[in-house]
Amino acid sequence: MAYENEQVNERQQQRRIQQQRQRAQRRAMWKRRLIATAVLLVALLVIVVLIARSCGSDAPPETQAPATVPPVTQAPTTQLPTQPKEPETVITLVAGGDLNVTDRVVSSGMTGGSYDYTHVFRDVAAVLSQSDVTVLNLEGNLVGAPYGTASASAPQVLAQALKNAGVDMVQMANSYAVHNGVAGLKTTLNSLRQAGLEPLGAFSSQEELEQTQGFTICNIGGIRVAFVAFTKGVGSLGLPAGSEYCVNLLYKDYATTYQKIDEEGIEKVLKAVQAQKPDVTVALLHWGSEYNNIVSKSQQKIAELMLKNGVDAIIGNHSHYVQGVQYDAENSTLVAWSLGDFFGDATKSGTNYSILLQLEFTRDNYTGQTRITGWDYVPIYTLTPEKDGMEMQVVRIEEAMRQYENNHVNKVTPQAYENMKAALERIHSRVSGNG
Repeated sequence: MAYENEQVNERQQQRRIQQQRQRAQRRAMWKRRLIATAVLLVALLVIVVLIARSCGSDAPPETQAPATVPPVTQAPTTQLPTQPKEPETVITLVAGGDLNVTDRVVSSGMTGGSYDYTHVFRDVAAVLSQSDVTVLNLEGNLVGAPYGTASASAPQVLAQALKNAGVDMVQMANSYAVHNGVAGLKTTLNSLRQAGLEPLGAFSSQEELEQTQGFTICNIGGIRVAFVAFTKGVGSLGLPAGSEYCVNLLYKDYATTYQKIDEEGIEKVLKAVQAQKPDVTVALLHWGSEYNNIVSKSQQKIAELMLKNGVDAIIGNHSHYVQGVQYDAENSTLVAWSLGDFFGDATKSGTNYSILLQLEFTRDNYTGQTRITGWDYVPIYTLTPEKDGMEMQVVRIEEAMRQYENNHVNKVTPQAYENMKAALERIHSRVSGNG
């Protein structure tokens, strides 16, 4: 299913302007090479002409019979293929982890009897809004009051705040897809789209599933990126009979032990994706065990199955912890097992920090090949009143620490600084697979 969004297009245009600066040096290099080659060819031609004239002047004059001059004919011309204006196209993707709808998360936006979450994401918006496309995992619904943990329902303005901060797409293939029933899922999907967010991996009807074939394709700067999203289950619930269409599942035993991988179902979606010949395929997977650092054997099998069937990047969530990132530059694939909690209660150890994963995709405009040419991450931290003496807010760790060290007027508290310092060390260790 194709997806278009005006704000995404605007941000792409901004990125194009930024990339022009980065490409200026490469264009200048190409021009210098072309000029040098042309100069060399001209020099060689001059040398050949001089040698020919020299040889001709040494030869004795000859008397030749007049020859009949053949008529001049037009030489056949070949139209050379038009070359792209740029040798390559570069786009970026940012992915965040879990946004958990809980009592604390909902109340963090309470201001004077209404809700406003602008301040919660104000700092990380600098990262979310600078990519060509931004995704994260929404573990909750938008079905109206009552709000909080029991209903897992958030105010509509939370979705709008995410959109304003730079988020474009949200994964809905997760444990909370049908927390409020199939009707609640339909309401949530409609609410997300009203906010300008595209839901991934969940569907409001059999017709929508058939139309989309279980995936979404986004044209980003001319590069076609396919997004697929799957979940291990739906909160230990079984899907109602006749509603099996509503979410992409990783397991056949999705309501019990998560041991029987649904290879046929996964391959069906991925084959449909590859039939559309996207330049890049990104899989968002809700998998693994909560509050656990171990990557299971079934997760490894799923990753192998995905990569074998054309997926380039796998972005995992659900464990609420940051886990390792594995990048294979030779084969242009990346697996991020879990990004951690983007925003949640932040009460359990290891859940108050996570990463914003940054991926760079580059297409060679001469060969048409697109590869993952770089990745990085921004460590982020959720401030809380109990641990940090500050209102709940998601901040960039390194930027907040820099402001503290430079005695910035809006610097964090001393305890927040120390907590972020420890979190930063843990993040680096976990991403490298040593945590």
